[in-house]
Amino acid sequence: MPLPRPSRLPRSAPERPGPAPRTLVMLAFEGARLLDITGPLEVFSSATRLGGRYAIQVCSPDGRTVTTASGTRLVVDAAVADIAAGPLDTVLVPGAEELTQGCFPPGLLDSVRTLAGRSRRVASVCAGAFALAGAGLLDGRRATTHWRHTATLAARHPTLTVDPDALYVRDGELFTSAGVSAGIDLALALVEADEGPDLAREVARDLVVFMQRPGGQSQFSVPARTPRPRHDVLRALLDAIAADPAAGHSNTALATRAGVSPRHLTRLFREHTGTTPAGYVEAVRLEAAQSLLANGETVTAAARRTGIGSDESLRRLFLRRLGVTPSAYRSRFHTTTR
Repeated sequence: MPLPRPSRLPRSAPERPGPAPRTLVMLAFEGARLLDITGPLEVFSSATRLGGRYAIQVCSPDGRTVTTASGTRLVVDAAVADIAAGPLDTVLVPGAEELTQGCFPPGLLDSVRTLAGRSRRVASVCAGAFALAGAGLLDGRRATTHWRHTATLAARHPTLTVDPDALYVRDGELFTSAGVSAGIDLALALVEADEGPDLAREVARDLVVFMQRPGGQSQFSVPARTPRPRHDVLRALLDAIAADPAAGHSNTALATRAGVSPRHLTRLFREHTGTTPAGYVEAVRLEAAQSLLANGETVTAAARRTGIGSDESLRRLFLRRLGVTPSAYRSRFHTTTR
C-alpha cells in the first residue's frame, strides 16, 4: 500500500521589517552635569528594553572622552563628524554651569548646529538651553531652564520668552527643560509622544518616578529670590517682610512705614522686584509656609503662622502658585530625623 503523501506546508509569508529605531544622539562635552546625561538616557534605555525602538549614541564634539562636572569620565561612541550619515530623530544637549556664564567648550555650538540640522527634534536639559540659544536655535521661541538661571537666559536673549516655572517647554520641535532631574520628566514626555502613554507609564514605574510630576519649578526654588534693591527704603521694607511674614503688610501699612504714597510704593516695587507689594508679600508668605510644612508643621499651623489665614486660603495659594496642595507638598518634602 502506498504511503500517503505528506501534506504540503503552506509557505510562510516573508517577515515584514518593523519600523526603524529612532536614532537618538546625546551630545556630551567637558563639564556637563552627569545626571543631565544619564537621567534621560536611562529613560530611553528603559523604554527600549520595554518594547520601544531607540538607537542611542553618545558623542562629543571631537570624539574624545569627556570629564563631567562630577569628575566622572564618560567614554563616547563617536565624534559629531563621525555620526552615521542620514537623518536623526532626536538630539539631546545637557547643561553645565559654565554655559550660564557664556563660556562654551570648543566646538560645542558648531556641534549643536550640525546635529540640529540633521534632526527631527532638539531637546536640552537644564542649562543646555544656553547652548541652544547660543547656537541661534531659540530666537523668538519659548523656553525654560533651571530656575536659578531663567532671568539670565531672558536678559542675554531678549527675543526669547522664558517660562521660569515650567518643568519643560515645547515650542514646535524644540524642547527645553528645567534643572537636572527635569530632564527625566522631559524624556518621559518624549517617550509618551513616540510610543504612547502605556509604555511611558511602564518606564516611569520601572524607574520609580512620577509619570507627570505635579507642580512646577517654584516648589523647588525660593520665591523671594529678587536681587537686593539699591533703594534704602525699599531694602528696609523687604527685610521687615522677610523677618515677620505674618505681620500686617498691606499696601497702605507698607507705604506709611516707608513715608511714601501707596502709588509711589507700588512703582518702587515694580521697578526693583518686578511685582506689586501684595505680590511680594504673598511670595514671602508662601516661601515661609513651604518651609514650615517641610519641617513638619500642619497645614493649619502653616497658614496661621505665615499670615495667610485659613487652610482654604493656603490651599488656593498653593494650587495657584505651585500647582500642588499644601498636604501634597508636605508629604513630598517633609523629612524626619531618625
